[in-house]
Amino acid sequence: MGDLGNSTVDFHPKKPGLDKGGHEGDFGVTVEELCSLMELRGPEALQKIQENYTDTETLCHRLKTSPADGLSDNPADLEKRRQVFGMNFIPPKKPKTFLQLVWEALQDVTLIILEIAAIISLGLSFYQPPGGDTEACGNVSAGAEEEGEAEAGWIEGAAILLSVLCVVLVTAFNDWSKEKQFRGLQSRIEQEQRFAVVRNGTVIQIPVAEMVVGDIAQIKYGDLLPADGVLIQGNDLKIDESSLTGESDHVRKSIAKDPMLLSGTHVMEGSGKMLVTAVGVNSQTGIIFTLLGAGEVEEEKKDCKKAKKQDEAVAMEMQPLKSAEGGEVEEKEKKKSSVAKKEKSVLQGKLTKLAVQIGKAGLVMSAITVIILMLYFVIETFVIQGVVWLTECTPIYVQYFVKFFIIGVTVLVVAVPEGLPLAVTISLAYSVKKMMKDNNLVRHLDACETMGNATAICSDKTGTLTTNRMTVVQIYIGDQLFRNIPRPDQINPKTLELITSAIAVNCAYTSKIIAADKEGGLPKQVGNKTECALLGLVLDLKQEYQAVREQIPEEKLYKVYTFNSVRKSMSTVIQMPDGSFRLYSKGASEILLTKCSFVLGRDGEARAFRPRDKDEMVKKVIEPMACEGLRTICIAYREFPADPMPDWDNETDIVSNLICITVVGIEDPVRAEVPEAIRKCQRAGITVRMVTGDNINTARAIAAKCGIIHPGDDFLCMDGKEFNRRIRNEKGEIEQERIDKIWPKLRVLARSSPTDKHTLVKGIIDSTIVEQRQVVAVTGDGTNDGPALKKADVGFAMGIAGTDVAKEASDIILTDDNFSSIVKAVMWGRNVYDSISKFLQFQLTVNVVAVIVAFTGACITQDSPLKAVQMLWVNLIMDTFASLALATEPPTESLLLRKPYGRNNPLISTTMMKNILGHAVYQLIIIFTLLFVGERIFDIDSGRNAPLHSPPSEHYTIIFNTFVLMQLFNEINARKIHGERNVFDGIFSNPIFCSIVLGTFAIQIVIVQFGGKPFSCSPLNVEQWLWCLFVGMGELVWGQVIASVPTHQLKCLKEAGHGSAPDMIMDEDLAEDEEEIDHAERELRRGQILWFRGLNRIQTQMEVVSTFKRSGSFQGAARRRSSVLSQLHDVTNNSTPSHVVLSTANATGAPGSESLHSVNGTS
Repeated sequence: MGDLGNSTVDFHPKKPGLDKGGHEGDFGVTVEELCSLMELRGPEALQKIQENYTDTETLCHRLKTSPADGLSDNPADLEKRRQVFGMNFIPPKKPKTFLQLVWEALQDVTLIILEIAAIISLGLSFYQPPGGDTEACGNVSAGAEEEGEAEAGWIEGAAILLSVLCVVLVTAFNDWSKEKQFRGLQSRIEQEQRFAVVRNGTVIQIPVAEMVVGDIAQIKYGDLLPADGVLIQGNDLKIDESSLTGESDHVRKSIAKDPMLLSGTHVMEGSGKMLVTAVGVNSQTGIIFTLLGAGEVEEEKKDCKKAKKQDEAVAMEMQPLKSAEGGEVEEKEKKKSSVAKKEKSVLQGKLTKLAVQIGKAGLVMSAITVIILMLYFVIETFVIQGVVWLTECTPIYVQYFVKFFIIGVTVLVVAVPEGLPLAVTISLAYSVKKMMKDNNLVRHLDACETMGNATAICSDKTGTLTTNRMTVVQIYIGDQLFRNIPRPDQINPKTLELITSAIAVNCAYTSKIIAADKEGGLPKQVGNKTECALLGLVLDLKQEYQAVREQIPEEKLYKVYTFNSVRKSMSTVIQMPDGSFRLYSKGASEILLTKCSFVLGRDGEARAFRPRDKDEMVKKVIEPMACEGLRTICIAYREFPADPMPDWDNETDIVSNLICITVVGIEDPVRAEVPEAIRKCQRAGITVRMVTGDNINTARAIAAKCGIIHPGDDFLCMDGKEFNRRIRNEKGEIEQERIDKIWPKLRVLARSSPTDKHTLVKGIIDSTIVEQRQVVAVTGDGTNDGPALKKADVGFAMGIAGTDVAKEASDIILTDDNFSSIVKAVMWGRNVYDSISKFLQFQLTVNVVAVIVAFTGACITQDSPLKAVQMLWVNLIMDTFASLALATEPPTESLLLRKPYGRNNPLISTTMMKNILGHAVYQLIIIFTLLFVGERIFDIDSGRNAPLHSPPSEHYTIIFNTFVLMQLFNEINARKIHGERNVFDGIFSNPIFCSIVLGTFAIQIVIVQFGGKPFSCSPLNVEQWLWCLFVGMGELVWGQVIASVPTHQLKCLKEAGHGSAPDMIMDEDLAEDEEEIDHAERELRRGQILWFRGLNRIQTQMEVVSTFKRSGSFQGAARRRSSVLSQLHDVTNNSTPSHVVLSTANATGAPGSESLHSVNGTS
C-alpha cells in the first residue's frame, strides 16, 4: 500500500537561506553535508565523521541536541528544523482529477462505438434529401413526415449521447470516491506509525512525520527505521539493509565500525539510540523515490507504449533490491516493481475468465444481429421491391444502416456486464470500510475476498489466542516451588538482591510498568510483555527495579547479547565496581538449564547442578508448570574476573557454566472470546493450527483450552526439531511428500523457528494431496514472521504487538490483535464472494433476456423492441444500481455454516444457473407474448414494423415497462443464491437496497409517463400500469416455483466461471496477466480495461493454449511468486536442473533456496 512511493518531482526541497557563516539557520552543518555523509558506509563514514566533526558528540553539538536528553520540546526550534532540514514526509503522487477519471471512463470501447453511432445518427437526421422527392427511394421513408416528426429525428442520437454521459459520470464518480477512500486509508496507516524519541530527557512516542533532524531516536528489534541517522549507542545491533542494497545478510552496526543507519531498513536484532541526520526527501529512501518520481513524470510525456516498456525497465532495475530470500522489501518499492505480485486472487481469476466468455458470446450475437438486419433490408428493398439505388437517397439508406448498427451495439452493451468490475469494487470498498469497525485494517483489497476461501489458519499463540498480559504465577527459588508469589522474607536476602538486579538490568530498558490510568485498574505494561511479567515479579517481591536502572544506566551496560529466535535467550554483561564482570542471563528454561552448572540453594550459596538434578528439576518443576499452560523462564548469572579479560565475542563460552537463580512460570491467559471463535472456524470448515515458540507442553495445554485440539481426536503436536527431522531427507533437503504426511493432522507446532513457520505454510500451499488447493492465512507479529506472512495467501499482522516489518509484509492488520477479528474477516470475505454471485445471478438473467429479445425481435420485426436508449437505462439499473444494491448486503452468521468454496469451484453454481435460466424463460415467454399478441390483449395499435422516426407506440412502451418491472422484482429474488425460500429475509437491514429498488421504480414511472420521444415511450393508463406490475410481481411467485425444482435432477445444467484449470495457464501467459492486473491495480483496478484487454488477448491465448494442448509438454503451471532475482538465485543454487521435475509437479530445491517455487499442478 505504501503509496509513498509515488512521490513526484513536483516537490523540491527548498534551498534554505545560508547564513553568513555558510551554515544553514545557525546550525553548524548543512543539508548537503549531511546528505553526502549518509551516502558513505563503514570505515569511510567513520573517517568523514572524524575529519568534519571529530566524533558523534560534536555532530550532536552542532545539531544543537544532547545525546542523553535529546531535543527540547520547543515548538519554535522544531519548526525551524523543519524549515532548514525538511519534514519527514515524502509527498504522494497527486491524485487524478475528476476530469481525468471522466476521460478514462470514456475510453471504454462499447461507449466509443455508441458515441460514434450516435453522432452519425445525429448528423444524418439533419440531412434532407434535395427536392423533397423521397418517393423514388421506395416506401422506406413512408410515414416519416407525420406531424413534423422528421425534425425529432435528432432525439435518438442526443438521448444516446446523454445516457453515455450518465454512464461515464457514474463510473468516474465511483473511481473518484474509491481513490479518496484509498487515500484516507493510506493516511490512516501512515498516522498510526509512531516512533520512540528522547525529548527533554524523557522517551515519548511521536508520529513518524513529526521527527526532525537532531532528534535522538530509540531503536529496537523489529523497527522499520523512519529516517537516516548515526548510531550513538548500540547493543548487538543487526540491520537488514536488503531493501536498499540487495544484500540479504544482516549488517552488524556499531559505533566503532559502522554507525550509519538508513531509512527503510529493518532492525533484525539488538537495540540502540540514533541521532537523526536526514528526513523525508533527503533521506536515502526519499532520494530513491524522488528519482523514481522523476522517471515517471518524463515517461508520461512520451507515448504510452514507451512508458510501459520503461515502467518495466524501472521495475527490473529495482528487482535486485529484493533479498534473495524473498525477505521483506520496502512495501513502497514493491508497489513500483509490481511485476512480481502475488498471483491473481481467486475471485479475479474466475471473473476475468467469465467476463471473457460472456464478451465473446455478446460480440457474436451483436454481429449476427447487424448482418441479418442489413441483409433483410437490402433484399427487401432492392430485390423484392426492385428499387434502384439513387444517389440522393443514399443518406436515407445510410440512416437505416446506422439504426441497425446502433441496435447491434446495444445488444453488445447489454451482453457485456460492465457492471461486474463495479460490483466487485463497490463490494470490496464497502467491506473494507466496514471491516475497519471490526478491527481489520485491510492493506490489499483482494486479501478481503481471499479470506472467504481460507481453509487453514496458522496462528501465533502469544497475544493472538492469549491476552498478552503476562504475569508470574509460580516460582521455583532456593530449592522450593512456590505456587503463589512468596513474601520477601521467605527468600534469602542475597538471592533476592540477585534476582532484582538480574531482572532490572537484563530486560530491555524500554520495558517498564506504569501505574494504572484509573483507580483499581491493572498497571500498564509497556514494551516486551514477558519482560514486563518479570518486572512485575520484582514489584510483587516489594523491590524496586527503577532504582537499579538509575544506578546502572543503559550507557553503562558493558555488552548485551540481545534476544533472537536462534538464541531464545538474552544476556547482559555489567562491570562491577572492583573491575570484575557479571553476566545476567534469562531465557527458555529447557535451553538455559542445559548451560547451568550450579544452582543457588536455600542459604543463597551455589551448589553443583548435576545432569540428574536437571532431569529431576524438569520432571518436578518445569513439566508440571508447562502442563498447566505456563511459560517457563530461567534466570541465571555468572561472575568473570577482570583479569584475564574474557573473549566477549565467543558467546558459547561466555554463556555457559551459569549459576541458576530461579525458574518462574508465567501465565498468559487465553482470551475469553477465542474458544468460541475457533469453534466457529472449525464449523466453517477451516482448520486452525497453532505455531508457537513455546515449550510443547505449554503449547498443548493452551491449544486444549482454546479448543484447537480435543481429547480423543486424531491429531499431531510436535516441536520444531521433530518437525524438521520428519520433513527432511538424508541430505537435509525438505521433501514435499514428507510434509504431506504430516500437515493434515498437525495441530500444534511448538518451539518453532520462523523458518519452520515458513516451511509449514509453503508445504500446505504447495500440497497436492487434497483436490482443492489449500488457502492459508497466517498471523504474525515478529520481524522474523515476514517471510511466512508474505508466503501465505493472507497475512495478518498484529496492530499492537506487531513490529513494523511484520505490518509491511502483511495483507490485513488486526488493530486489536484478537483472533476473533480473523473470524470477522472470514465472514466479510465470504460475503464479498456471495455479493458478487448475487449480482451475477441478477445480471446474467437480464443479459440473457435482453440479448435474446433484441436479437429475435430484430430478426423478425427488423427493429429491436427495446430501443437503444431504453437498453442503456436497463444497463444502468442492472449495472450500477444493482451492483450498489446487491454488493452492500451486510454479512450474517449463517455464512459461517458452510464449507469454503475452494479455488476450482465455479463462480456460478448449478443452483444459480437454474435460477438464471428459470427466470429467463419466464421473462422471455411474457415479452414474446406481449410482442406478438400484445396489441390484441390490450386492444392498442401494433408497434411492429413501424417506419423510421415513427412516434413511440404504447405497444412497445408496455413491453419496455414490463421488462424493467420484471428486473426489479427479480432483483429481490437475486438476494438469495443458495435456493432459500424467503427472499425478503433481512431486507430491511439493508437501507441501500430498499432505497435503490424504490428509487428505480420512481424513475421508471417518470420515464414512461414523461420520457416521450427520447426514451421512445408513450404514457400508459392506470390499467396498463397495473398489468405491468402484476406481471412483474409474477417473478416472485415464479421464484418460489423454481426453488421447488430440485437442482440435482437437472443434470443438463453446466456451471460457469470455473477457477482456471491448471493446464490452461502457461508461464509467460501468467506473467503477462500479472502485469496487466497490476497495471490495472495501479490505476485502482479500472474495471473496463480488463474486459477489453481480455477480449483482445483471447485469440492469442487460445492459440497458445491449443498449441500447448497439442504438444502436451507442460503439465503444471509454475506459480510465479517471488522476484525475478530469487528465480535467478534458485538457478544458481541448483546448478543441476535435475531438481525441477515437471512431471511429478513437485520440485524441491537445494536447502539454501527456500524460495524455489515448486512447479506444481495448482494454479
